[in-house]
Parts: sequence; structure tokens; C-alpha cells
Amino acid sequence: MLCCTIPEQYGELGLDYLFDVVVFEEITRSGFTGPGFLIHCDLVATYIKSFGSEAQKQYWLPRMVSGEAIGSLGMTEPHAGSDLKAIRTKAVRVKDGDGDHFVISGQKVFISNGQSCDVLVLATKTDSAAGAKGVTLFLVDAETPGFRRGSNLKKLGMRGQDTSELFFDEMRVPASAMLGEEGKGFELMMTKLAQERLAQAIRSATVAETVVDYTVTYTAERKAFGKTIGDFQNTQFKLAELRTEAVVGRQFVDKCIESFMKDELTAVDAAMAKMWLSNTHCKIVDECLQLFGGWGYMWEYPIARAYADARIVKIAGGSIEIMKHIIGRDLFASFHKQNGSAHVSAAGINPV
Repeated sequence: MLCCTIPEQYGELGLDYLFDVVVFEEITRSGFTGPGFLIHCDLVATYIKSFGSEAQKQYWLPRMVSGEAIGSLGMTEPHAGSDLKAIRTKAVRVKDGDGDHFVISGQKVFISNGQSCDVLVLATKTDSAAGAKGVTLFLVDAETPGFRRGSNLKKLGMRGQDTSELFFDEMRVPASAMLGEEGKGFELMMTKLAQERLAQAIRSATVAETVVDYTVTYTAERKAFGKTIGDFQNTQFKLAELRTEAVVGRQFVDKCIESFMKDELTAVDAAMAKMWLSNTHCKIVDECLQLFGGWGYMWEYPIARAYADARIVKIAGGSIEIMKHIIGRDLFASFHKQNGSAHVSAAGINPV
């Protein structure tokens, strides 16, 4: 069930995106948080399928489909999260007796699958003065000398998924390891952000539905004052509100999935889905936990783990604030376009 959309010549069935969605939803519904199947299937394999050379596809994709090789995405740095063009990991081209190589030095942080990965899509700067146009992606084998795994970071939630620091100490990679063209890495990353944000929204919609179901089951059985918690009007009213919000979120997400499969999902729609579902996800988990009382705070109960796991969704894949910027900027761009004005303020913020 790994990488369902990968074509048959690389070991899978070349199915449509909906198959990946079903697998991801069922993993999410189970409460399972690791390893990072979403990173492996929906991002790394997709990057290689979309931008890799034939040699890169032939080498990595069959191994990723079989599970022999685990994929990871190396973008975030200690000083560069949402502002990806500010990354400092440097790749310097060297042509010598060993051929055409790049020497890479730098570090990454918050890297999902960082401890377990075999292949890393790594964002670097090949021209530090060129801003976004100086970003280049590489496909790095984790066995490459100079590749070093740092700490497996201790997180608030998502504890089943390793999240690591990674270090690159004058790591030499052949020029053939470049993913896409030199200086085009930022552009390639931007083309995949809508898909990543849609995946985050799908996860949030699934968790919201699952938590409401779980809370209905608990309150239908738990007794207080001679009747079940579910018999109280407050419980019924609260769960009615939360169920409605979960259903509304599901309808929006399904519409976005449909648009994505038609290659019509816009960055703005993906940002709206990510923003609204992230907020809804956190709200529903928080209010459902309240109905569990003290037991909701105990780690043995799935609702407690869902609460800890939920908070990252407002950050991962682009923070809520970045989503608001994308949506707000589009609103004013549309206004000025309709009114014949060329002035649109971008507030100097990178649109990721």
C-alpha cells in the first residue's frame, strides 16, 4: 500500500491519488503516528516521480514502493521554517579528478523520518546571493559520507514518528544527484505545497470525524448522576455542533481532493483548507476531551494522545499565519485587478 500512484514500471500500480488518500485516512483513523507514511508516499516519492531523472526513478522508486528505502524531506533549518528561501545549507560545485560533484555543508531540523530515512530530498543553496533562485534540490543517499543524524527530538505529540536534526559535513554528492535543475529548487518546492497542505487538511478532517465518534461511544457508556453523560442535553448539543463542523470540513476537503485530481486545486484553496481544518481539528479534539473529564487527561486514553498530536497541525506544512497571508493577499490582488489598480502589497513575506 506504499506509494499507490507510482507507475507500474517502478513497481506499483499507477493508481490515482484517491488510493493514497484512502490509505492515509485509515492510518490516521487508527491513531497511528509513525513512521511518516505521508512524507514517504505523498511527498518524497512524488518529488522523485515528478522531477527525478530516469536513473533516479529506476533506483529509488522500486525500493520506496517495497518499503526497502524510507524517504524524508530535508527543508526546515533552525533559522528558516516558513521562509524557505532563507536556508543556509550550502552546496558548492567542485570539478576535479573524481568528476563533477557538489560539496554540501549545513544542518536541518524538525525532519520527519530523519532517523530512519534512506533517501533524503535535500534543499540547499547553490548561490547564496540569489535568494529563491539560488535554491537547488538534491537526492541524497543516507549512506553518503558526511551525512550525520543528530538527536531524535522529543516532541509534545506524534511520538511514533521520528523527528530529527540532520547535519552535513562537507558531504560530497555527484552532480547526477541533483533533483531537477540547478537554481530551480524553490520553484519545484512551490509546485508541491498545495498537495502537502491538502494532505494536512485530509488528516485533520479524518481526526475530527474519528474523535467525535470516539466521544459519542464514551459518553454513551460513562455514567454520572444516575444516567449516562450522553443523556445530558449539554453533551448532545456540544456533540451536535462538533459533528456538524466535522461534516462541513469533510465536504470542503472532498471538494479539494476532487479539484486536485483534475489538476485544478489552487494554492489559495489549499491554504484555506489547511487553515480551516487545522483550527477545526484542534477545537474538536479540545472540546471532546472535556467530555471525558479527568480520564481525558490520561495518556492511556486515545483522546489524550489525539490532543497532544493535534497541536502541530497549526504549524506543519505552513503555519496558520502564512495561510492567512496567502488568502489575504489573494483577496486584495483580486480587488485591485477588478478595479484596475496594479498596487498589491505583499508585506515582504515569502508566499509559502
